[in-house]
Amino acid sequence: MLVYIVILAMVAVFLGLRLYAVLGKRTGHEQVLRNPTDDRPAPPLTIPRVADAAPEARDQGPQAIESRAQSGLRALIAADPSFDVAGFLDGAKNAYRMILEAFWKGDTETLDWLTEDHVRDAFGDAIKARGEAGHVLENRLVSIDRALITEATVSGRSVRITVAFDADIAAVTRDAEGKLIAGSLTDATVTHDVWTFSRTLKSGDPNWKLADTDEA
Repeated sequence: MLVYIVILAMVAVFLGLRLYAVLGKRTGHEQVLRNPTDDRPAPPLTIPRVADAAPEARDQGPQAIESRAQSGLRALIAADPSFDVAGFLDGAKNAYRMILEAFWKGDTETLDWLTEDHVRDAFGDAIKARGEAGHVLENRLVSIDRALITEATVSGRSVRITVAFDADIAAVTRDAEGKLIAGSLTDATVTHDVWTFSRTLKSGDPNWKLADTDEA
């Protein structure tokens, strides 16, 4: 009887060692269980752009382009057939809003990738001076009534497009204690800005940046 038990124990040990040899080691070919959500494609990283390329060039008509900008736009479309006037204007309006809001909030990080260096520095100086004075802006862009391309130039790989914006802006300035210094959020002021955007053709960065600002 004792011998029989010893033999059964040896068989059990042998089978245990065989199972370990098969299941207890990773061969590199095991199927890894995955969370079903891992099979879903990751959402694309999107960054707001001043203008996204489109497959065909479209014209919004004379109300969106001044005659003096026509030749420059034709030269741009010849150099970059994917350029789209309507798409550019939509992006320019988005950039106008984003840049204004970033400036009002003192968001220098957003200004850094939406503006050229000298424009970013000018905005930065104004933000710094505003902070030193203890002033806080509570401005709000109510609407953009018009965005008109007034000029377009192509020089080598450098492109510049100037857009005139007519917008309604409600502006309020408060001191460090929150007291009203100037403006009103209930009465919007009509604003006329002339902004020039630039980019380099055939570069790795498809975004347009604000290169110059002026008032009409």
